[in-house]
Amino acid sequence: MGCRTLLMASALLTSLAFAPCEAIAQGGGANDRVLAQSESGFNPAAVQALINRGDAAVAAGDLTTAKKAYDDARKASKQLLAFYRDLSGAFRGLDARIPREMDSKGRLALGLLAESNLRLAALFRLQNQPEVAVPVLVEVVKLMTPSQPQGQKAYQSLVELGFVETEFKGASPAGIN
Repeated sequence: MGCRTLLMASALLTSLAFAPCEAIAQGGGANDRVLAQSESGFNPAAVQALINRGDAAVAAGDLTTAKKAYDDARKASKQLLAFYRDLSGAFRGLDARIPREMDSKGRLALGLLAESNLRLAALFRLQNQPEVAVPVLVEVVKLMTPSQPQGQKAYQSLVELGFVETEFKGASPAGIN
């Protein structure tokens, strides 16, 4: 019985050795790159599509759908950002092209996270929930810093809400405001 099992196993391994593995390794083409699709993939373009879907829902007055779209965009942005950072770190020192690509995609994901947060905060303000908007706006300021337009916009919203009082005039050349 042991000999029969050994023969079957070796026959299976031999048949796998002659199987066309290159088709498996190389994929069948663009259709296999499902995560690269702009509408339904897992990439910055798909996140932008979620933000656009939320914007369309707000324009149509469907705030529940808009909130879900912005929340989904926020969640996907955070996941993408984390994955891009992890991949960048894993390849640092091995192949400079991959960290450069991941860092670039990470910056896109960071910008989309800030945009989805700003949209979500505006939605909360529209629904008279300013206290719920505050942590989202603070997150934008932390992520983008007040020197970036999105960070400035978030801080200005915090001023408008009365959460902070001091206006941010921008960084002065000497670092003194």
